[in-house]
Amino acid sequence: MKPEEYMQHAYRCILQNDFEQAIRWFESAIDAHPEHAELYYRCSITHARSQHLAPALEYARKAVELSQGIEEYVLHLQTLEAKQISLQAKVLLEQAGDGTHERYVQAADLLKQAVKLDPLYVEAHIMLALAYSDLNEFDLATRSVRDALLLDPQNDQLHLLLQEIKQRMKSIQ
Repeated sequence: MKPEEYMQHAYRCILQNDFEQAIRWFESAIDAHPEHAELYYRCSITHARSQHLAPALEYARKAVELSQGIEEYVLHLQTLEAKQISLQAKVLLEQAGDGTHERYVQAADLLKQAVKLDPLYVEAHIMLALAYSDLNEFDLATRSVRDALLLDPQNDQLHLLLQEIKQRMKSIQ
């Protein structure tokens, strides 16, 4: 079977909301055509939509490798890497409590990487703002919230977060 035929079967499954079966079709296509970069890319997207981050990253990396860096594939990989890094930072922030300055610094460093990889990832901007706020870096926290607001200006929670950071800054000064 040709790669396109496998993809047609996979897309039919996606239209029926059967993402697991779609993944099986993509993986069968990859087994049959292991040098076809687009199959890895499409499989990665389907895994990502199904919240399977590890295999999504694996397939995205292979797509980039096989395609020799097609921009669309690279951007997809960067988006997934930003999500993975953000999840690592989230764990650090959740484990951090009073007196754990180093965890906040590590989380902020990871989130800066995530934002650099995917500047449109609102959640990374928000978590970065929270990390900066916990580090009493209020100017940086404010800037991060404003960056998130540029991406999601109707988000009332972001407006509240901005006000909370400003109030916290006033109370410490």
